[in-house]
Amino acid sequence: MKREVNTLLDKILQNRVLTHILFWAFVLLIAPLTSSENVRNIQEAYLFRAVALPMKIIPTYFVVYFLIPRYLHQKKYFLFWLYFVLSSILFTIVYRFNNIHIAETLAGLDQPKESLLQIIYELEFTVLGYFFRVYFFTMIFIMIKTFRERAAKQHQIESLLKEKTQAELNFLKAQIHPHFLFNTLNNLYALCLDKSDEAPDVVAKLSEMLDYMLYQCKAPKVLISKEISLLENYIDLEKIRYGHRLKLDFTHTLDDPQAMIAPLILISFVENAFKHGVSSTLQDPIVNMTLTVENNQLNFNIFNTKSEDVQSDQMDYKKGIGIKNVKRQLELVYPNQYELKVNEAQKSYEVNLRITL
Repeated sequence: MKREVNTLLDKILQNRVLTHILFWAFVLLIAPLTSSENVRNIQEAYLFRAVALPMKIIPTYFVVYFLIPRYLHQKKYFLFWLYFVLSSILFTIVYRFNNIHIAETLAGLDQPKESLLQIIYELEFTVLGYFFRVYFFTMIFIMIKTFRERAAKQHQIESLLKEKTQAELNFLKAQIHPHFLFNTLNNLYALCLDKSDEAPDVVAKLSEMLDYMLYQCKAPKVLISKEISLLENYIDLEKIRYGHRLKLDFTHTLDDPQAMIAPLILISFVENAFKHGVSSTLQDPIVNMTLTVENNQLNFNIFNTKSEDVQSDQMDYKKGIGIKNVKRQLELVYPNQYELKVNEAQKSYEVNLRITL
């Protein structure tokens, strides 16, 4: 119900003509509360306000949509104040004339009525006595308009920032796809060279993973269980590549099967562990991973051994995407909601990630 009301209010506020009509209808509606003490009853208050309303509307739009944008915003201050003073004199004269010769006549007030020349002759009294009546709601109108413009500008800035963040996040995701594909195709190529019977399984798992990464990761959040399936498929591909010499353990527990996470956050850590940790120079490479979700808190730990030999990377490929990429994703999706610790030793590499989902 609350959401429907907010939606209705948003639609009303976005309709410029309707908001103006509602504003002046409100000005008319509150006439009994803001009229002069000389008004005898509610009917008379509405009568005087209805007659005076055009001389409240015209000065308002003249100031707001002509004087302010053409002179004040253009820093032509002298001309702004000159035209404002001259127009104020004119509007107060017309306002007083209408009040005396139309409103009082319609109200049946039998009293002497000043002529237009007398109203002009009593200019000081006319301006001082009627200026506030003419421009009171103009000031309110300007304040509301200024507030709306600032709110709209702030909303526009927030929308642009959101779009920029989403575009950057999509770019980071797009980087992951070729990065992962490059690694897996290398694996598949090696199996094909060896004429391995496991090559068709690699193609099937690769197809399943790409389907998930390309088509199911468009939502801002996905089920953690699906991300776990992605990790398991990736691990199975690496097991095929490295065979029995790889010692790997992956355990995961979820207290809530419906727990959600931003997609493709964890895969980069797993890729990194295999890329740097499961080297042909290691006799028995080890990769241990644990993932737990408890009380809306995700903890992901990944440990791998690594070679002491510095591997050649002339194209800076290995350091260009993985961890740097995922750190930026975490900053965009989970600002102030994550903690990432990386411990690198001579023969090991460990990552600990905690995210408040």
